[in-house]
Amino acid sequence: MKILVLMGGSSTERSISLSTGYGVSRALVDRGHEVTAVDPATGEGLEIESLETHRIGSAPESPPGDERSLVLARPGAMDQAEMIFVALHGGIGEDGTLQALLDLAGIPYTGSGMLSSALAMDKALAKTMFRAAGIPTPRGRLLTRKDEVPDPGALGGFPVVVKPNKQGSSVAVHIVQGPESMETALEDAFRYGPVLVEEFIPGRELTVAVLGGKALPVVEIIPEDGFYDFVHKYSKGQTRYEVPAKLAEPVAREAERLGEMAFGILGCSGVARVDFRLTEDGNVFCLEVNTIPGMTETSLVPMAAEATGLGYQDLVERLLELGQERYRRRRGGK
Repeated sequence: MKILVLMGGSSTERSISLSTGYGVSRALVDRGHEVTAVDPATGEGLEIESLETHRIGSAPESPPGDERSLVLARPGAMDQAEMIFVALHGGIGEDGTLQALLDLAGIPYTGSGMLSSALAMDKALAKTMFRAAGIPTPRGRLLTRKDEVPDPGALGGFPVVVKPNKQGSSVAVHIVQGPESMETALEDAFRYGPVLVEEFIPGRELTVAVLGGKALPVVEIIPEDGFYDFVHKYSKGQTRYEVPAKLAEPVAREAERLGEMAFGILGCSGVARVDFRLTEDGNVFCLEVNTIPGMTETSLVPMAAEATGLGYQDLVERLLELGQERYRRRRGGK
């Protein structure tokens, strides 16, 4: 099959996307597919072998060009593709913009569609849908103006979590311990648009990958110190993982059930990762849904799939199959 892998892009998660794209492209080539890799931020083709030495930096990088530009919107960029593997993270690659373009072009692609992508990217809106469906989620307040002053008391008091409403990879996420650090945290988060101030849930960090609507084993994330920020996510040795997580059976099943619910409520397709906090008394709180989770060597979805016996190449092939199935359903086929 002729597959176009989109990687890089114009978001702050560009470096992570290049690593995801390399892994995916290498797996597809090894499976006999005809693979072309393109960076939609520039429209340039990428040599897969040249990305072998790419490493994710210690902090989000400034992307090239305008984050709202999309070279693929120009004629000719996708003419030969039978299938598009979306390996972009954040920005217009994950917020539904790219997905809308591909739907209009009539080209099948991996992952969730336009609406699901947009809903998941908007953390505050997704939380509203979670509450309506009975999925526990931390209290939060969306700030759209820099002069708005959040009331931590309405969120249970300090500490609170401050983060951009539409970013991933823990970019500009702060756990604010007191009023003296609130202004700095808000200033940093507002660089990326509206800000979500959220109740801090003490406890353990869990994530559930949902593949084709079915939960994979729960993964527990154990940072060596601090919290699961950008550095802990992408630096080897900064975080330990338990797969499957060492949980009481009812707690594990509940996390998996809520993960599947969140996936379904947002209308996700392919694979998504649902992040949770687990309190000491066994309550599970849904934080957010990531519709294009990482596929790097330290990523959680391949880790969870491996625990079921599904290797990396098989996982990539499964994502292709799910993308084709979604395309057929959208076209009215079976």
